[in-house]
Amino acid sequence: MAAITKDIGIMELVQKYPQAVAVLQEYGMGCIGCAAAHFETVGEGAAAHGIDVDAMMEAINKAVQ
Repeated sequence: MAAITKDIGIMELVQKYPQAVAVLQEYGMGCIGCAAAHFETVGEGAAAHGIDVDAMMEAINKAVQ
């Protein structure tokens, strides 16, 4: 399986990989219900919240394997 990148849309990530929700919440991205989740990428959301996107993406990829 190809690695998930920070360029994936938040809602696309959640729909394709529901197990990623726990990782997003763990990193402080409670934006699943946020309006921005419909048009932001994971990378954009992480930047808005001051989150280490590389560490979070590593955790997301481990969670969905």
